[in-house]
Amino acid sequence: MPQPCRKQPLRLSVKRQTALKRHAGQFLDSILACYSSTKPKAYPAVPDDATAASTVVEDAGFAAETLTPSVCHDHGLDKDLVSLKISLLGDSQIGKTSFLVKYVGNELDEGRSEQTGLNLMDKTLLVRGARISYSIWEVGGDKKSQDYIPTACKDSVAILFMFDLTSRRTLTGIVKWYRQARKYNQRAIPVLVGTKFDDFIQLPIDLQWAIANEARAYAKALNATLFFSSSTYNINVNKIFKFITAKLFDLPWTVERNLTVGEPIIDF
Repeated sequence: MPQPCRKQPLRLSVKRQTALKRHAGQFLDSILACYSSTKPKAYPAVPDDATAASTVVEDAGFAAETLTPSVCHDHGLDKDLVSLKISLLGDSQIGKTSFLVKYVGNELDEGRSEQTGLNLMDKTLLVRGARISYSIWEVGGDKKSQDYIPTACKDSVAILFMFDLTSRRTLTGIVKWYRQARKYNQRAIPVLVGTKFDDFIQLPIDLQWAIANEARAYAKALNATLFFSSSTYNINVNKIFKFITAKLFDLPWTVERNLTVGEPIIDF
């Protein structure tokens, strides 16, 4: 008689890229040359009374249920976890911690470990019957914190290079973070994340267009997928981690490209 169907176990994809494209380094150097001749300047400040955007972007795709640490311990499920590491890099005061806290959510109290220059949080998911535990390492943006880059990046499956959408200085600084990270990890999935989208959309539309195009150029140079995000309104926060999960496990879910100025850009 026919044998019952069994679900295939969730496995890491072997199709992930393991190195940068040959021309990426050259393209990166060309970007540096373009902007090194002029001193980076911040974008115009957002007025204090600016009204924040109320846009909410819903995440479609595979279902992922959040499991709290207590649930895992109560049911003795720790041994079944697939433990993976993700790193967050970028300058100070760009919203890395707010972004991470928004994603971790109700696991914050039990899954957080913080020390000067390094912030660690855990997030456990149930995806198609498999339990995935993300250990997320956020490196501080000051010079002293850069000593943690080797530890934070080693064995990471993905690295988020983050910048403030309203500060060009933090975008040009991505080159430094990228080069440091790639010294210790050539295999991690690169993701370029622009934060504070709710402030960004208060800028003049022509400036938004210029910033978006510059960010897309950097993403292309880094061979990274670009996301504009907002921790305040949870725009693209969960979607970024769903994208990483789909890439890692070769899940049949793809993010939709969005290049519309005034909306949260997603480019790849």
